[in-house]
Amino acid sequence: MTRLAGQVVCITGASSGIGAACARTFAREGSRLLLAARRLERLEALESELRAAGAAGIRSVALDVRDREAVIETFESLDAPWRDIDVLVNNAGLSRGLDPLHRGLHSDWEEMLDTNVKGLLWVDRVVVPGMVERKRGTVIHIGSIAGRQVYPGGNVYCASKHAVRALTDGLRLDVNGSGVRVMSVDPGMVDTEFSEVRFHGDRDKAGKVYRGMQPLSGDDVAEVVRFAASLPEHVVLAETLLLPTDQASATTVHRKG
Repeated sequence: MTRLAGQVVCITGASSGIGAACARTFAREGSRLLLAARRLERLEALESELRAAGAAGIRSVALDVRDREAVIETFESLDAPWRDIDVLVNNAGLSRGLDPLHRGLHSDWEEMLDTNVKGLLWVDRVVVPGMVERKRGTVIHIGSIAGRQVYPGGNVYCASKHAVRALTDGLRLDVNGSGVRVMSVDPGMVDTEFSEVRFHGDRDKAGKVYRGMQPLSGDDVAEVVRFAASLPEHVVLAETLLLPTDQASATTVHRKG
């Protein structure tokens, strides 16, 4: 029996990448999985695998975290045991474009800020009060090295992840003394759909991002998330920068050949 067995773990952006990897990892811990994503069909396709892995229960909900009213309605309509969330992995996020700021697309900026910043806020705002009331709970934000270092063309995406870092620190201060833990896991290069989304579906461009080096996998990040959540309740792994061995900074990457 693990520390996370039976706990309700809510994961946003759970239909692919880091979110789906977290779902698999917490399933093996025997957790109850509350999975949220825009693509409900992908969540439902995962369910049999997650049950076989050991999930104590699964609830999948279609949710776009940019829609504040939908976020409120989704979480406030939950019944027992799902409404008493023990662990929130606030993961939903994306990057769009790699243009210089003076040539950036307004639509890309709005999508990133609405998802990465506002979406994270909407979910925290509806979930954290219950944790404070119960005097326990763990909030894990999935940040990025982009929240620590700015790189060419990263402008608004980096700004959104700097905001996530500030919100993580701010929330930790605000709930201090409540028993609620607030953490962030900040990955470097991870081979998921991230680059394909950034380049608007251009798989050729996306593939070049990881050429000649070994990036992290979603499973690598999920394992750190699981470890952070499984620590004794008096321990907070406040922030973790997770890099592949081939990456030394946002822009320093060793490539073979």
